[in-house]
Amino acid sequence: MIRVLVTDDDALVRAGLALMLGGSPRLEVVAEAGNGREALEAVRRERVDVVLMDLRMPEMDGIEATRLLQDEPEPPKTVVLTTFDADDYVVRALAAGADGFLLKDTPPPQIVEAIEKVVAGEPMLSPTVTSQLIRQVTDASGDDRSIDAVRLVEQLTEREHEVAVAVGTGQSNAEIATSLHMSLATVKAHISHIFTKLGATNRVQVAITMHDAGRL
Repeated sequence: MIRVLVTDDDALVRAGLALMLGGSPRLEVVAEAGNGREALEAVRRERVDVVLMDLRMPEMDGIEATRLLQDEPEPPKTVVLTTFDADDYVVRALAAGADGFLLKDTPPPQIVEAIEKVVAGEPMLSPTVTSQLIRQVTDASGDDRSIDAVRLVEQLTEREHEVAVAVGTGQSNAEIATSLHMSLATVKAHISHIFTKLGATNRVQVAITMHDAGRL
């Protein structure tokens, strides 16, 4: 069972999401939170695999909560919920460590599928959306940022570099395994090493670093 925390300042939205997710035999909603501070408390109290995180909330918004969740000993995956496709809040949340985002009007079966994907380490964003986000994040990139990215990327082995490029282009683990003739387990191991070496917590951050280093 995948244990889910639903975070939204609208009680009706929380109830609707909890009811919908509770209908899946693979998911269990273990807690709800009305703001980012309550979400942090719930994660520390419960074993949570995935946090569905609203962005605009009182007391502590979803961006700050997402950033703070990365400091937890075993941070859950974070999927931000938004009414706007790839707006500035989403970009900032992904930069803070969110693993993907969902529009609030996404059909229930697709929300369940997205949660399962993010737990499996699969990309939550299409290549097109990833490209849009990279452009938004890197429009203001300076020389220092590029230098730092090059330094990080130089730590990668040749094979890790190939996998990082594939991640940056939006390929799933299965697609990377096929294109680079690896087993799925080997791809996952490489991605884990890449995250560590690049200081990344999600695939978008890997893509941004590879872009800044001139590898995409």
